[in-house]
Amino acid sequence: MKFNRTAKAHWEGGGKDGKGSLSTESGVLKESPYAFKTRFEDAVGTNPEELIGAAHAGCFTMQLSFYIVEEGFTAERLDTQAKVYFEDGSIPKIELDLKGKVPGMDESKFKELAKKSKENCPVSKLLNADITLKTTFES
Repeated sequence: MKFNRTAKAHWEGGGKDGKGSLSTESGVLKESPYAFKTRFEDAVGTNPEELIGAAHAGCFTMQLSFYIVEEGFTAERLDTQAKVYFEDGSIPKIELDLKGKVPGMDESKFKELAKKSKENCPVSKLLNADITLKTTFES
């Protein structure tokens, strides 16, 4: 399978006093504001780091759901939080925190599949960061 997706950034002004917007081909983001204050402070809007986190959490969780089905199970619930660290102009680390409930599956299989998903989801492969994984399994 091959495809591509498009996102656009628009910016006006300088780095600290400028402002911009982000839009995606799907329309989920449509001129969503971003600026210095939305990235480095707590102003309303989005920023690249939270978008990377959303992309990583979504990709990892979907990958895991496919692996679970391959093992003959269906997840009742998979919830992943991705914490993206920004330090000195780089993103050195992402922490994935997964909570899941898969009826009939044991915890060791769940952790094995989660680890496999962390290593093989396309976004994990793309990122050059230390990616850690914490799992919580409900039986």
